[in-house]
Amino acid sequence: MPTVLIADDEPAIRRALREILEFEGYTVEEAVDGDEALEKARSGIDLLLLDIKMPKRDGMEVLQALHDAESTVPVVMISGHGTVETAVEATQLGAVDFLEKPPDLNRLLVTVRGALARGQLKVENVRLKQVVRDAGTSDLTPIVGDSPAIGRIQQTIERVAPSEARVLITGEPGTGKELVARHLHAQSPRADGPLVEVNCAAIPSELIESELFGHEKGSFTGATKQRIGKFEQADGGTLFLDEIGDMSLDAQAKVLRALQESRITRVGGDRSISVNVRVVAATNRDLLQQVDEKRFREDLYHRLSVILIHVPPLRERRGDIPDIARFILGQVMRRNGMTDKSFADGALTRLGQQEWRGNVRELRNVVERLLILSDGDEITAADVERYVIPSGSGGSAAGLIDRYDTLFEFRDHAEKLFIERKLDENDWNVSATAELIGIQRSHLYNKLKDLNIERPE
Repeated sequence: MPTVLIADDEPAIRRALREILEFEGYTVEEAVDGDEALEKARSGIDLLLLDIKMPKRDGMEVLQALHDAESTVPVVMISGHGTVETAVEATQLGAVDFLEKPPDLNRLLVTVRGALARGQLKVENVRLKQVVRDAGTSDLTPIVGDSPAIGRIQQTIERVAPSEARVLITGEPGTGKELVARHLHAQSPRADGPLVEVNCAAIPSELIESELFGHEKGSFTGATKQRIGKFEQADGGTLFLDEIGDMSLDAQAKVLRALQESRITRVGGDRSISVNVRVVAATNRDLLQQVDEKRFREDLYHRLSVILIHVPPLRERRGDIPDIARFILGQVMRRNGMTDKSFADGALTRLGQQEWRGNVRELRNVVERLLILSDGDEITAADVERYVIPSGSGGSAAGLIDRYDTLFEFRDHAEKLFIERKLDENDWNVSATAELIGIQRSHLYNKLKDLNIERPE
């Protein structure tokens, strides 16, 4: 339920408002003066009921400070000394309503519901404006970091992107292989053409041929209309084959033929179609080992690996973690319309000590968690200890346990963290993850829906 902050120096007023709001199911916090009200208003509340006459700072000064900070928290002024001039001034500073003491019960509840709805709209408006601004400048995320490994990757992209050479990107799940592919496309002469992405691990082997090459109407059961495949969709641009190591041998043979001839044939068709496509592939597997085990075609490997780019895991470039964490924090704050927050040096040091088995993808999830759950304007080392389940030793989950009152709430949260971690480890391959954790794929899909788990962008 939403959290309402009651800022009033009269205990009787605070108590009366608390009883009414808690009976309606709201979470209630209190502040006894203007300074405390301003501090708590910056820590993630949903609505502020603000008295005008208070010690230290009066309500108008608090409202002015929130207005100057472009706060999205809706404010309802309450006062026993209200005037038309004061109400007009409060409205100009962003207050959504003005209540006189003692407030009428029905009027209070209607005002609270309306103010919360307006607050949600304001936050969404800020988020959408930022999305539009981001889209207007560039939708290409920069490659963040100044480690030697990142420097080499950037230099390789600059040299290779203008060519037509095929590129094979290797690295653990979550390291940013897709980002490297996007930069290769963006810096190439094909940048104005399409970038078409295919997650080979997510497509059943019996459908991969139709997905890549398309099919004609009636070519198999369920083919009720013609389908254009990914090779045709990428004509004039770049085709990114992610997790190429999970492709079946039969599909590998057809991809090899398409690369050799620059032509494809739709499933069920008899016409050869010319395609002008640059292929960039990625994998978290050791393809040479798979070649030795006869699970990957050696001739296809050599076709794909004209240029090799390896993206190292975070644990091998820990110096990049502070810059990446700061970048993600700024990105998530802008997209959610949240107030400014920063990392304390101790927090960044503690993040740098984690193992990050899920790499940048796991770090993104953790940064978003810290942003939402931490108090104040700064994320501290204590916040990391409290809210981040450590990959290694030296951390405690006691703080996590303390946040839940029932076994069911804690179980759902722990289950969500476990599934997200295992999905990260398997690069969000649902089938592989279900097999790893010992449940049916359909059951895992239900869990993703019930726990509101979505793959990060």
